[in-house]
Amino acid sequence: MAIGSAATILAWRARPEPGAKPLVALLVAQSWWSTCIIFRLRAPGLETKLLWANLAWIGVVTIPVAWFFFALEYTGRDEYLRLRYVAALSVVPILTVLFSLTGHYHELLYIEPVGVSTTGVVLFQQGGPWFWIIAAYTYVLGIFGMIPILGLLTSDAVAFRGQSAALVVGLLAPWVTNIIYLAGVLPTAGVDPTPIAFSVSGIVYLAALTRFRLLGTSPAPNKRARQFLFDRMQGGAIVVDSNDYIVDLNDSCVEILGVDQRDVLGAPAGDIIPEYDRLPDDGALPGHLTIGNELGGHPYDVMATQITNVRGTTIGRVITFHDIGEYLRQQQRLEVLNRVLRHNIRTETNVIYGYVSRFENDENARTVKERTLRIEEIGKKGREAIELFDKTRNQSEPTPLEPFLEQCVKSVCGTDPEATVQYDIPDGDVMIAGLLRPVFSNLVENAIVHNPSDDPHVWVSTSVDGGTVRVEVADDGPGIADYELAVLEDGTETPLKHGSGLGLWIVKWGTDIAGGEVQFTENEPNGTIVTIEVPVLSPETTSPAMVDTD
Repeated sequence: MAIGSAATILAWRARPEPGAKPLVALLVAQSWWSTCIIFRLRAPGLETKLLWANLAWIGVVTIPVAWFFFALEYTGRDEYLRLRYVAALSVVPILTVLFSLTGHYHELLYIEPVGVSTTGVVLFQQGGPWFWIIAAYTYVLGIFGMIPILGLLTSDAVAFRGQSAALVVGLLAPWVTNIIYLAGVLPTAGVDPTPIAFSVSGIVYLAALTRFRLLGTSPAPNKRARQFLFDRMQGGAIVVDSNDYIVDLNDSCVEILGVDQRDVLGAPAGDIIPEYDRLPDDGALPGHLTIGNELGGHPYDVMATQITNVRGTTIGRVITFHDIGEYLRQQQRLEVLNRVLRHNIRTETNVIYGYVSRFENDENARTVKERTLRIEEIGKKGREAIELFDKTRNQSEPTPLEPFLEQCVKSVCGTDPEATVQYDIPDGDVMIAGLLRPVFSNLVENAIVHNPSDDPHVWVSTSVDGGTVRVEVADDGPGIADYELAVLEDGTETPLKHGSGLGLWIVKWGTDIAGGEVQFTENEPNGTIVTIEVPVLSPETTSPAMVDTD
């Protein structure tokens, strides 16, 4: 009893934790049963002994109900721990207690007491019909409570496996003892040894509470978290079985399809999902799927993922819907902006350039020509940025680093024959994301263009470390202004705090899209070192840029 009381106190102190209250009820019921046996043995008369024997049933019938609800709440199935379920499962135990206290009027629980042994034990002729009903009821609740606990034995967490093993042992010790007693195998002189086995349970539960943090590290959130993530995920998700019948769908999917969940569960998926025959068995749907009428329809990316059992057999699919309406609208805006930058601005700057070319010796005309070329260059950078953003969705094939970097360097060097660019390429066929072309081109170009020296130097070095490519671009120019770097670090511009162009932004955006990092450091004695680190790709690998971040 002392061990059981210690375990009860620890469980009571942890009662906000899942399973704490039912565990307290279970431990208290065990202690009550043991206490009643002690008082029954010490009682002076037959009536008093019968009273304590009958009162012991309060603990006896509480244990299986408390165990069952503990197992449910502890493993995250607390949706069943409601008053109506507790009341329903308590009907048989309450009737048992009533039958025990009114046993002198009937023989439902015991046939009759047959006397008292020499040790003071009340001897019953057991076998009343209700006795076997409550016995079966007890073991049924015990089995159903053990099922979710046994599921923790395969958990990846050592603590959960230890908790599960301790709980199973704590249940089996009195359970097996009681079965042996009822079978008449143990020579106990009429004394039920089950409460004695509770000392084993108490030790095990105490060890589980202290050693395995039974109520400190709970698996209860696991089940609820998975369902919560499924129900509350932003995209729609629907689960179909191997026969294409709907077995589950989340809240977002209910809204997307405009259906009542109760009406579609168990219905053929082809009757609910538009153009269901178009959907692939596994993978992404080419193009997109429009759900709704022509005026109020929304375009969705659709992905099907197969669900397999432990033998690898496909048993169903999860079909997800991702609204791409905003992406398509953004794509349309970028296409319009690209046309304006490519044609309108270029046309206007050519007209201006042509007019001012008539005044070769005019200083103002030369300033206008320089500014005109600057506007055209900004338009070019803008188009590069738009093409870069488009690659966040459209696949960019992995590209070999050597020819890729050589082409970037040569294209830039052609604009300034006086510039000296030295570079090295790592050995081996190293692949990187093709969308990084404007990143490296802009780095080398900026290092040359912004160097006032008549003989600008640029050094490009590369190295591979595991799955990462490191490219360093160093120059001997005046360096990048602090305010330019501050804007990049903040990630945004304001009317009072902004960069001088788009080149560095393209470097940062492109590196981020490719799943890499960029760093700026000072070069000694002059200049800047820009370090780009990006993942190495295999020929069949999709770049991190392929992930749709909309």
